[in-house]
Amino acid sequence: MTAAVETGPWQLDPARSTVAFAHRTMWGLVTVKGTFGAVAGEGEVLPDGTARGSVTLEAASLDTGNAKRDQHLRGADFFDAERHPTLVLAVDEAVVGQDGTAAVTGRLTVRGESSPQSVTASIAGAGTDEVVLTAEFTVDRARFGMGWNQLGMIRGLATVTSTLAFVRTPA
Repeated sequence: MTAAVETGPWQLDPARSTVAFAHRTMWGLVTVKGTFGAVAGEGEVLPDGTARGSVTLEAASLDTGNAKRDQHLRGADFFDAERHPTLVLAVDEAVVGQDGTAAVTGRLTVRGESSPQSVTASIAGAGTDEVVLTAEFTVDRARFGMGWNQLGMIRGLATVTSTLAFVRTPA
């Protein structure tokens, strides 16, 4: 990706990585925030400096701090974790710009539905043995069959924020 990042395989360090979301509900009066406790990923930096890989979240690891709400979000109205246990961002290409950002293109799969997803990630740290990426982007849950909206309480886009720490995999 950059001169400081070695080519070859990389593995996500789940202990140093976070993926969270925020969504305005109750007609825009309340923001529900949550995190996914189980995150995994891998990637490969190619000789041309681009990268590809994937980040996988376990739907059942969703935590908003409210057990009843978490159960509903994991259920059929939203993530349907029993039938679709993972959410996956498959990165087709990540290209680093001169400004320290990476243009990421790929496909986001949620509830078995895939949709193109572009993300601009910031390179928060890079070295020969680790690289840390941060990103914030929005997702329209309706693209993935999550249309539940009792009394019009949930509108708009969900904001996803992530910090992903990758460590070099020994050759």
